[in-house]
This record gives sequence, C-alpha cells and structure tokens, in this order.
Amino acid sequence: MKAYPAEYIPILPIRQTVAFPGLALPLLVSRPRSVAALERAQERNWPILVVAQKGDVQEPSINDLYRVGTLCRIEKIQGSREAGYQVVVRGLSRFRIHEIGEHEGVYDAHGQVVEDIVDADEETRQALLESMKKTAEEILNLMPADMRQFTELLAGINDLAFFTHLCSANLDIETVHKQELLETSSVKSRALRLLDIMQARKNNLQVQTQIRDKLSEKLGRQQREHILREQLQAIRDELGESSGGGKKVDYQQRIEEAGMPEDVKSVAMEEAKRLEEVGNFAPEAHVIRNYLDLLCSLPWSKSAPDWIDLERSRAILDEDHYGLDKIKKRVLQHLAVMKLLSGKKEPNTELMGKEGRRGSILLFVGPPGVGKTSLGQSIAKALGRKFQRVSLGGVRDDAEIRGHRRTYIGSMPGRIIQAIKRAGENNPVIMLDEIDKLSMGYQGDPAAALLEVLDPEQNSNFTDHYLDVPFDLSKVFFIATANELETIPGPLLDRMELIELGGYITEEKVHIAKKHLIPKQLHAHGLSEAQVEITDAALLKVIHDYTREAGVRNLQRRIASICRACAEKVLLSAALPVKVDASDLFEILGPERYTYEVVARVATPGVVTGLAWTPVGGEILFIESSLMPGTGRLILTGQLGDVMKESARIALSLVRSRLAAAAVSSQDSRDVHVHVPAGAIPKDGPSAGVAIATAMASLFVGKAVDPKIAMSGEVTLRGLVLPVGGIKEKVIAAHRAGIRHVILAKQNEKDLLEVPATVRKEIKFDFVETIAEVYRITLGIDLNQNPLVADVA
Repeated sequence: MKAYPAEYIPILPIRQTVAFPGLALPLLVSRPRSVAALERAQERNWPILVVAQKGDVQEPSINDLYRVGTLCRIEKIQGSREAGYQVVVRGLSRFRIHEIGEHEGVYDAHGQVVEDIVDADEETRQALLESMKKTAEEILNLMPADMRQFTELLAGINDLAFFTHLCSANLDIETVHKQELLETSSVKSRALRLLDIMQARKNNLQVQTQIRDKLSEKLGRQQREHILREQLQAIRDELGESSGGGKKVDYQQRIEEAGMPEDVKSVAMEEAKRLEEVGNFAPEAHVIRNYLDLLCSLPWSKSAPDWIDLERSRAILDEDHYGLDKIKKRVLQHLAVMKLLSGKKEPNTELMGKEGRRGSILLFVGPPGVGKTSLGQSIAKALGRKFQRVSLGGVRDDAEIRGHRRTYIGSMPGRIIQAIKRAGENNPVIMLDEIDKLSMGYQGDPAAALLEVLDPEQNSNFTDHYLDVPFDLSKVFFIATANELETIPGPLLDRMELIELGGYITEEKVHIAKKHLIPKQLHAHGLSEAQVEITDAALLKVIHDYTREAGVRNLQRRIASICRACAEKVLLSAALPVKVDASDLFEILGPERYTYEVVARVATPGVVTGLAWTPVGGEILFIESSLMPGTGRLILTGQLGDVMKESARIALSLVRSRLAAAAVSSQDSRDVHVHVPAGAIPKDGPSAGVAIATAMASLFVGKAVDPKIAMSGEVTLRGLVLPVGGIKEKVIAAHRAGIRHVILAKQNEKDLLEVPATVRKEIKFDFVETIAEVYRITLGIDLNQNPLVADVA
C-alpha cells in the first residue's frame, strides 16, 4: 500500500459488469455520487476503486456493493458534471475492502491489495493455458461474426493470470459469475472454474448452431423473414416446452359467440382446425388468423333496432337542412314504407325482400355543396343507425368493392365489408359517395361489381372475394350520391331510387348561412356571436358578388375568411361586437369576383341570353353572332359539341327560310359567325337552339334583343320549340343573374312546379310552341304571312 494514499480510496460503483486487473474498461459516469468520486480521484491524482454493485438499483447503498473490487487508474476522461463523464479506466490490482465509509457524499474504502496466488508449477500452468486457448478458439469459431482477429490476439498471450482476466471480462455470462472469478485469487482455481464456464458456453453455442443449420436447410429464400419465429419454436422444441393449441380454444369460443350462420360457422371451424394443424409459426398462419379475426368480428346477427318515428324524423331533417321540402317528403315516404313492412305481424317475406329492400337503395343527384352527404347522415340519425361513408371517387378496381382473394400478399376485404365491420352492426346506413366518379381499368369494372351490392334479388347472399362466404346486405340502407347521371351505367342506375337535389336560391342560402354556416365557422375560429356580427347586406353581397354556385360550399369558405379577419380585430379592438358590413368586404375578400353581366351589357343585334345546365347547377350563357363577307359559310366557335353545332345549322336554315322575303336574301353571300363565350369550357346539347335562332334573326333584321330576356329550348327545322331538361336549375340561375323574363317551351310549363314560389313570382314566363312566337316576343316580328309558319301554327 505504499504507492497509495493513507486515506480511504473513493469508490466508483458500476452496474452489470466487472473490472479486471490489466484490462481497460470504458464507462459512462452520470450518477451524482459516482461523479463526485471520480472528480475527487482526478483532483488528487489518486487511483479509484471500481466495485460492481448487486442488482440494478439507481442509487446503491453500502450493502449493495461487493467487498472485492479492482483498483484502477484513470487513463482518459472527458465530459462535464452536468452531462456526465466518459471515462476509460485500466485495472491495476485486485482490492479487498475491509471497511466502507461515506465522506462528503462519496463512498470510500479502506482495505488491502490482493495479489494472485500462483499455486501451480510451470507445466500445469502451461497445460491449463493451452486448454483454455483451445476452448476459447472453439467458442469463437461458433460465433456467427468474424472472430479471426480476436483468435490471433488470444494465441499471442502466454500469461495464464492475464488470460483468465481477459476471458472473464469478455465472456457473455452473468455479473455474479464474473465477480466470482474476480474474487478467486488462486490462478489455478480461477482457471479451472473458467474452463467449466467456457465449456458450458461452448455447449450452448453448439445447440444454437445446430438450430441455425437445421433452419437454414428447412427454410427457402422466400421464407427468410420468418427466421426469428422459427428459431423461437426450435428452441422451445429443444427444451420440451412446445406450446399447445391455445389459439384453437380461443377461436372456437369466438366463433360460437359470433352468431354466424351454420354454413359460415362450419367454414370458420375448418379454418380454426387448419390453424392448429399448421402451427402458429407457419408462413400461412397469419393469413388464417387474419381471416378468422374478420369472420369473428363481423356483425352476423347484431342489428341496431329501428326506431322509426316519422315526427321525430321530420324534426331531425328540418333541423339539419333548410328547404329541400320535396326531398324530405320522399325520404319520409321511404321511412314510412319501412315502418309498415317491419311492423306487420305476419309479413310477406318474399314481398318484403323485393319491395322493402328496393326502397332502401336511394340515389341523391345534385350539384356539389347542396347537402347530399349530410342528408344521408340525417337519415341515419333519424333511424338510430350507424353511418358509414364509402368514397368511390376514382376507384377503378373491382377488388375495392368485392375484395381481394386471400392468395395475394396484402389482400383485404372490399370496402363494403370493411364499412360493415367498422359499423359493428349489419343494418347501418352506408353512403356510396361520388358513385358517378367510378372508372374502369384493366383490373376490372367496379360499377359492375356494385350491381350485386345494390340488387335486392342478390345482395342477401353477397360474397366478398376475401370473405368467400355469403353475407346478407339486404338490411343495409344504401344511399348513393352523384353530381350527374350520364356517367352512371344504365343497369346500375336502374337499381336505385332517384332523388334529385337542385340548387339553393338566395333566400335559402341566407337562411342556411345564418342558422348553420356562420355559427359553425364562429365556433371553429374561437369566436362567439357576441364578438362578431355579419350584417344581412354583407351576407347578400357575399352570395351575389363573391360566390356563384348551386350549393353553399364556397359560401362557407368566404364566411371562414371573414371570421379569420375578425379574429384579429377582436383581439385588437375594445369595442365589441366587430361588425362586418358590405363596405368591409373589399378589405377582407378583395375585389368582387362575379358581376351581373346581363345588367351591364348593352343591347346589341345578334346577341341573346341563353340558359344552360351544368353538373354544378344552372348557368347563363350568351350567344353572339356576326356577319362578314364570305361565301355563306357558318363559323362556330366556343368549343361547341356536335349536338350544339347541329342546332346552329338548323337555326341558320330556319332563319334563312323564314326571313327570306324580309332581310336575308341580300345576306346569303356573307359568312355567319356564331360564338359562345367561355371558350375553355366544353358546351353541348340542344337547349340553345332557340337562343341561336333568335340571335341570328336579331342579326339579320338589325334589331337588338333585351339582354334581360333569357330563353331555353330545342328548335326543329319546321320551327317547333321542343322541351328541354334542367328547367329548375336554369330558372334559378336566371334569377340569380338578375333576369326577369324567361321564354320556355310550352311543354316545360309543368316543370315550373319544382321552382321555388319566390322565384316564380319575380320572373315573367312566356311558354311558346313555335319560333314565330319567340320572334314576336323578342323582336316584334310577325311571321303570320309566311306560308311555312302557317303549316305548323
């Protein structure tokens, strides 16, 4: 002890490892007591006593420390007290502790150095060393990693004591065994004990190697990902601890409780038996488990009770949606039929299957933003059922509807079965959103797959490819939504009850904004009605000048913009509420985005206002015509479709034949150019025929048509005006644009019943049967003297 101080030596406790004499050991020191001990030894240039602790406690007591440690020299240190130190210490000698004290928060020890006892002759030591080297080499060869460098290092060591320390430090054994080797001062005893430990480790590695070799022969290249599971199973087999069929009992119980039909139950039982036979770690086991989990989680016999109360349903629909009286009436009629069919004591099941189910497949058609999706949610709320939305926009694979077969990796059931699983009951309300956006790809036609889903004669036995057993969809209330009917296949359309939703008029938009949109956006932006006030004038200006739509989606966005602007003012202004008037909209929303072109236009010969229908509602369009020197050609621009081009040719022939005596004879040598503005938008259909014929007549006779008169109708070569569709949307668009006089075909008069009464009161309607009546109303021309007119009058 002459080389060490007479005072107690500071102790550095370490966890899960042991320091050995002659070897370097890197340590991360961060515990406060250990940091203090390290700093004390560093300041006084003392060695430090590294002692292993018993267990893995964070703050060891004196009793948690072993009584034999290793006196070490601090070779390298870096770091700080706050972040901890990274230290490299090298063992100097074994140290037996006689007494442990604590001074200034640091454990320190008083004891003596214990030297190795060489109790074997040279021949014995050499034999032990060679035996240990051979065993160590065998262990290294069994390691999966490349150990050649370490083998060469061991071969160059001739000191038995140092060799035992080196092997003790690097063997993967428990800390208690390493501490036992450190405390053994006899070199011979330590070597013999270490040989026993190394032999046991070698045997363990040989078993692991055999397992790896066995698995390598069994597994193919495509099964490498399962190697960890197979290793675990092989180890259990070696230990005689193979697991039994615990999953079988679990799945049997779940199958019994799932309420499956007998045929489905038998299939599930066969799959559970197959899972037991192949084992839980077979490559196909997870496929079988996923399939059984789906079968057991589907609501085969769980249904939500139908509490159909017409008065309550009417109240819910009125609360959630303003207007749409015709739509609400149709929905209530369907609910009434469902209540009558479900309430019969002895129902005719055959009739109920054909008629009752067919009444539960509805199709809502209308422009975006008119409330189709929210109407479906209200129906589910009125029925007391779960609501699930299935988006079909852009779907081009029939497997999205019918599911993938289980033979494919990553296969899953179709969206219908997934929606029923999420709902947890077999009679939810499922909305097939954007059914008109389905497309066909090389994978199949999803619209064809929907034929079985929406067919009352077939959907009671709907078979998903993944499920591969029939599931009854007849209790599901299906609601489909679409913006247009043209892209929906005829057979699919025939399976649904069509309900059309038109656009909202200004009064309805104002009411919806006040009752729903403004409160919703105020809440979304952390505001209240006491803090923000949007005047009626501002609301009307937003509707007229900043939006032009059939629904209210863009209106909601503009209101959200107003709320964001008001949020800043609420925080900065002391005067509440913050009032938003029409004059404030320019600062908040910028310049007006839409203007009333009809009011601003000057009456010009050859220009007529027409009406058009689009998937997002009605629109007004202008028919412009012009004469120029030429050869009598008809020039058409504005991206017109074939039907509209034919209407223009018919209109030109009609005008030249009817007005030949008046003005056209001298114009035959000139070209007629007809243009419909907004050239980037495709246009087609026969409903602009009357407007084109009137524009040409106006051009030829040099009389202007009042721009506040709009018209729609198909014209024939004989001068007849035929009815067209989309009257409600067209009239609402005309009213929105400030038009107060509309000319329609006589046969379209009945369609005005769908137009709101407030709109009908503000517009003058003329219903005509011939083009002569149109000319008389718009141009003041009387064609009664023309014999061709007399033929059709």
